[in-house]
Amino acid sequence: MSDESPHSPDEVLRCHAEALAFFGRGVHAVLPDRWDLPTPDEDWTVRDLVNHLTVEQLWVPPLVDEGLDPAAVGDRFDGDVLGDDPAAAWDAAAEAARRSWERPGALEKRVHLSYGVSSGLAYCAQMTADATVHGWDLARAVGADPRVPESLVAFSLREFGGYSGSLADSGLFAPPVEIPENAPDADRLLALTGRSPGWRP
Repeated sequence: MSDESPHSPDEVLRCHAEALAFFGRGVHAVLPDRWDLPTPDEDWTVRDLVNHLTVEQLWVPPLVDEGLDPAAVGDRFDGDVLGDDPAAAWDAAAEAARRSWERPGALEKRVHLSYGVSSGLAYCAQMTADATVHGWDLARAVGADPRVPESLVAFSLREFGGYSGSLADSGLFAPPVEIPENAPDADRLLALTGRSPGWRP
């Protein structure tokens, strides 16, 4: 993944907040008996998926605000962090991450990640695209509105376009899915990240 970003700081902050809201709508749509449902991520249930995104947000304050590296954070966020109220856990983690990114200078920082050192701007952009795609996963899994906002589709296609050839190699996404050349941009985004636009639980 590139340390450079095709996005402006204002766009990254705006789309990051929008992606968190999109995923959050899915979290709050999960009914009590649906946490064990399957998702487009074959090895993850709904709870696994929400836990994954919640953990991603929890990492932001120590990495960005405190300047820690992954080794210093250690196993602080291992396992299930959702507890008895997954929606509340998500809301708190998402709000803390959003506040961290909106602090002056956050996007200019050098952030230590598992794969190396990244600019804050590139790290936040990657998180935004990830939350966008997983927002679709969650909505599909729980029967919420899966329509990805057009602004997030455009943002994520530009973000993933910079390293689309290595997405599957990263282990974070399945290999791309073939779709018609004239498919809508939202379907292109899903296919690029190994998702069938017509997936159903």
